[in-house]
Amino acid sequence: MTDLGGYQDPLAIQRVLHGARTIAIVGLSANELRASHFVGYYLKRHGYDVIPVNPRETEILGRPSYPSLLDVPVPVDVVNVFRAPGALPEIARAAATIGAGALWCQFGVINLAGAEIAETAGLTVVMDRCLKIEHARYTGRMHWLGFNTHRITSTRSGLQ
Repeated sequence: MTDLGGYQDPLAIQRVLHGARTIAIVGLSANELRASHFVGYYLKRHGYDVIPVNPRETEILGRPSYPSLLDVPVPVDVVNVFRAPGALPEIARAAATIGAGALWCQFGVINLAGAEIAETAGLTVVMDRCLKIEHARYTGRMHWLGFNTHRITSTRSGLQ
């Protein structure tokens, strides 16, 4: 197993989370049962401008979906990747071309060549971490079900 410690630095993660406003999600799915959709929905609910990047869809989460990062018409702070690891070098080059500040690779999206491309271009790289989980961890929104119910109780009556 490759040591990914340099791509999982808590301070870098917090800087990315707190400095980002616009997040392009490459591989965002319109299918509500997919992890990418759940993450996009969560980020949108927490104030981020979520830009879908998926050539198979025209609209996701009420926003137009773009076929590639190069087609996104607004500045992007973070490129969040839900694609196979082999696609990462191309995505990293596109993220550098559009001037993104960070390349965030979800669980299992590990490609050191892609990370090196992004780092060389000056992007912060986070790899093998979930953006939703890290956001919840650092903003106090973590709950055992994966979301905050805003209800404090010691009983299970509301969880049926």
